[in-house]
Amino acid sequence: MTEYALVTGGSRGIGRAVCIRLARQGFNVIINYVSNDEAAALTLSQVEEAGGKGELLKFDVSDCQACASSLGAWQESHPDAFISVLVNNAGVRKDNLLLWMEQEDWYRVISTDLNSFYNVTRPLLQPMVLHKKGRIINIASLSGLKGLPGQTNYSAAKGGLIAATKALAQEVAPRKVTVNAIAPGFIDTDMVEGLDEDSLKSQIPARRFGKPEEVASLAAFLSTDEAAYITGQVISVNGGLY
Repeated sequence: MTEYALVTGGSRGIGRAVCIRLARQGFNVIINYVSNDEAAALTLSQVEEAGGKGELLKFDVSDCQACASSLGAWQESHPDAFISVLVNNAGVRKDNLLLWMEQEDWYRVISTDLNSFYNVTRPLLQPMVLHKKGRIINIASLSGLKGLPGQTNYSAAKGGLIAATKALAQEVAPRKVTVNAIAPGFIDTDMVEGLDEDSLKSQIPARRFGKPEEVASLAAFLSTDEAAYITGQVISVNGGLY
């Protein structure tokens, strides 16, 4: 049976780095994205340049029906395949003080960053349990651990994702499925656009933003057999910022 790794939000940033790193590790990579065809195609070409095999799967992780439909269709067209690794990476930011935050910005962030965990994970969980093998890796955030002003919506979503990680890990551990979260600090991607980089770097003991590849390396390790006894954990990649 051919094993696959699905990376949501895989067309850019951390997601792209994770796709490339998992391809180098030998996985067939499914690159999920919602709209940017050009960026997704670039990720696919870089996966192939890394010596791996990949395919694109376009759907909106915040849409439960779209997730079920797309994943169901993919499984039907790949009867001998098994998604053994899931990296829930897709996310958006809509920063503002809660005092001025529009309802749409609250619900969009919660839907994309938290509800997507349910929408994507649930359809893939039963096969993992049946095969007694699976790695679920959730990309959370420093914001979900400490809360950041101007990110009440994002902090709520990522904090919820962390709690869900700990709960699900206990449910599926007897079936040899692990569930962990990675909490990046400030990583040099599109997600930090608009932030005061110089001011933030002065607060980080490492005095720099992280690289997407540094997050991807941890995700890759958590996908291996060597990480089989690590579950329910939240591992920070933040240059010492707490």
